[in-house]
This record gives sequence, structure tokens and C-alpha cells, in this order.
Amino acid sequence: MNRRARAAVSAGVIIIALSGCRVGPNYHPPALPRGAAAPLVSLNTAAETATPLPDAWWRLYDDTRLDRLITEALHANRDLAAADANFAAARAQLEAVHAYRYPSTTVNASGIYGRDAGTDEILELGGHAPQNTWVFEDLFQAAYEVDLFGRVHRAIEAADATSDAAAAARDGVRVVVAAETARAYTTLCALGEELAVARHSLDVVSHESDITARRYEAGGNSTFDVTRARALVAQVRSSIPSLEGQRRAAVFELAALLGRTPAEAPENLEDCVTPPHLVALVPVGDGSALIRRRPDVRRAERILAAATADIGVATADLYPTVHLLGFYGGVASSLSQLGTNIGRAWGLGPSISWSFPNMAGPRARVRQSTAIQAAALARFDSVVLTALKETEQALTVYAAALDNHQALVEAQEQIHEAFRIAHNQYLAGSTSNLDLLTTEQTLVALDAAVASSDAALVQNQVALFEALGGGWRAESGTLPDANR
Repeated sequence: MNRRARAAVSAGVIIIALSGCRVGPNYHPPALPRGAAAPLVSLNTAAETATPLPDAWWRLYDDTRLDRLITEALHANRDLAAADANFAAARAQLEAVHAYRYPSTTVNASGIYGRDAGTDEILELGGHAPQNTWVFEDLFQAAYEVDLFGRVHRAIEAADATSDAAAAARDGVRVVVAAETARAYTTLCALGEELAVARHSLDVVSHESDITARRYEAGGNSTFDVTRARALVAQVRSSIPSLEGQRRAAVFELAALLGRTPAEAPENLEDCVTPPHLVALVPVGDGSALIRRRPDVRRAERILAAATADIGVATADLYPTVHLLGFYGGVASSLSQLGTNIGRAWGLGPSISWSFPNMAGPRARVRQSTAIQAAALARFDSVVLTALKETEQALTVYAAALDNHQALVEAQEQIHEAFRIAHNQYLAGSTSNLDLLTTEQTLVALDAAVASSDAALVQNQVALFEALGGGWRAESGTLPDANR
């Protein structure tokens, strides 16, 4: 190796030694809004507990069919398949960015006949006329970006955080798919209960209508009493088709969540006539656990990390970009010379590029990246506050639904007793038909209200579990505990 070659190699070694300076801000996880990690303020100790939420929260219902349906949905749902593909794309992009750490290499082999401007100039300097010639070459070329200012390192940081954000987005879809599957199944079962109640109510009012008709035939009632009783029968009967339609629609909703067509909708679900019931108190954890568990919070934090790294990428454009270049091979006018010393070609040295002195574009990109980071930070705070708000709202609505259900059950017990008394008195002739009919109407309404309340209770439970962010299995990102 001659002196010039050694100098080129020495320069390259010095440049590599100088690499490692990283411009732009270093990322630090953001502080949480003050009070975010505190216990949940709407916790109802009669219905909830501060113990950690299990990931597979639907197993708290101890319903094997529900467990099986959610397991199938988490494997077959098409929205989740799209989220998985998006995550795979982000991982592939991360691998591509990681390749910047290594030299890029190309192999070039060509044979070209014609006139080259550079060759013509050399011939003219030697007193020769330009001429058509063959030029053959086989070269191995390599280029390596010396990461003096951390552009490559920051780009990898950004791609890594973007990949994590895609993983969090996928986990968020898993949360939604689990909740929507549970919601469709419990809706189907709750509608089964409402249908059973409606059909029982139809039997009751039909029986009383028959009694009213027979008493009319015996001269004990008026035509008005019979017509009014038959109107109540028709009114109760009218609710059944609507409930049956809603129940069928819930089956189709469940089919879509399972990645099936309506023709392949799950069968043998019509026998579910009671919504699943929890076998224990609802475990909700605390604010800190909620924030660490919610995929949307983790995604917002990872987007902030990527935006911070992008500032470093933009800032690096303010400085020179340095490459180490090298090539080795042969260039000759005949194939026989390619492998000889005459045709041998090689080179090694640095290349520097710098958009100087016009720095308006790079500086504008730095300001843009800084503004995007500020928006990502504000978005992170907003997502944290939204997570807390949704959970507190779900807890509040669930507590109200429990109180409402309890009051309706008490009223139902009273009206059933009142109806028993009114029916017996009516048969004994001591109560008017109007009193019996009014009691019947109240009985039908309260039975329907209790069944509807059962449906609302389980739907509110599912909404609470969804707000708590359960239903995915992955390592959560590191988030801070400190308040600010």
C-alpha cells in the first residue's frame, strides 16, 4: 500500500473514531399529568375491587362459550389481521433502517461500445483522434455513511419507536375485538332473556284476556273491557318480532367479528336466554396500572418518542454528510485485460456533502419536527386524560346501572304480588277489570324493564373492561409514575 492509500485509510479511521456525536434531543418518557396514578375516584367497593385486572377478563364470567368465541375472534378477526400486517410492515421498515449501520455494496459488470467524453479528452491530450472503443468493467463498490452527527442513529430510534407504536395499535385492536365480541354475545343472550320475558308476558295477558272474554260471555264484562284486554295482548305481541330481529342481527354482528360471512354465522346460540353473570367483583386496579395497560396510551408515548428522534434526523441535515467510498475491479478496452494489472482499478476515500450556505430548508424541517413533537406531547397528555375519563365514566355508569337494577327488581317483586292479589280479587268480583288491566300493564312493563336492565348491566360491564384496556397479551412500554 503506497503513501496515498495509507493516508486515505488513516483519514477513514479518524472519521470513524469521530462518529458518535448525536445532535437533537435525547428522549425521556414524559411525566404524567398530576394525579393520574392515583386510585380511581369512582371505585364502588360493593361491586369493584382495586386488585389488578386479569388480561383475559372475559373468563371472569365463567362462560365457556364466551371464552371460545373471543379466542376465535382474536385469531380470525379481519381488522386484527390488518393490524398484524401493519405491525409486520413497521418491523420490516425497522430492519431496513438498521441496514444503514452497515456499508451499502454493489457489483457492476458491463461492456459498452461507443465514444466516451472522458476517453476522448485523454486521447486528444495525447495527440490522438477520438475513436469508438469497447469499455469493459467489473467493479465491486462499497459506501459507508459515517454517522458523525447521529442521523442514522436517530433514524433507527424513530423507526424503532414507530414499530412499537404499530404494536400498540395492534394491541388496541385486540382490546376492541375482545370487547365487541363479548358485547355481541351478551347482547344476543340478553335479547334471548327479553324474548322469554315478552313471550311469558304474552301468555299472561292472553290468559287474562280469555278470562275477560268468558266473563263477558257470561254477562259480567262489557265490550269495552274485552277490547281493551285484546289491545294489551296485541301490544305485548308486537314487541316480539322486533326483539327477534335484533337477536338475529346480533348473530350477524358476531359472525363478522369472527371473520365469517352471514351464511357461516355461528349456530346453536339461540338457546342462550340469560346474559353471563360475573362470578366475582370487578377488578379495576388503579390509575397507574390503567395507564400502563391501555394500548392507546402506550401508542401515544411511542409516537412521541419517534417524533423526538425525528428532530435529531432533521438537525443532522444541518451538518455535513460524510461517506467512505471504495471500489475494486477492472476497467479495460478488452475482456482479456480485465484480470490483468493493466485493467485493474481501485479507489478508497471520503466523500463529503453539505447543503451550505443555503440552510433555509434544513432549518425549516427542524422547526417542523419540533412542532410535531410538541403536538405529540399534547396528544399524549390528552390520551392519558381520556383514558382516565373513560374509566371513571364507565365506573359511574355501571354503579348507576346497579342501583337502577336493584330498584327495578324490588318493584318487580311488589308488582308480581300486586298482580296475584288483583287476579284473585277480580275472580272473586271484588276488583274491577280496569284495576286488573292496569296491574297487568305495570307487570308487563316492569318485567321488560328488568330484562332490559340485565342487558344494560352486562353491557356496562363490558364497556368498563374495554375502558380498563384489558384483552391483549404483550409487554407494555415503560411509562413514568411521577406526577407533574
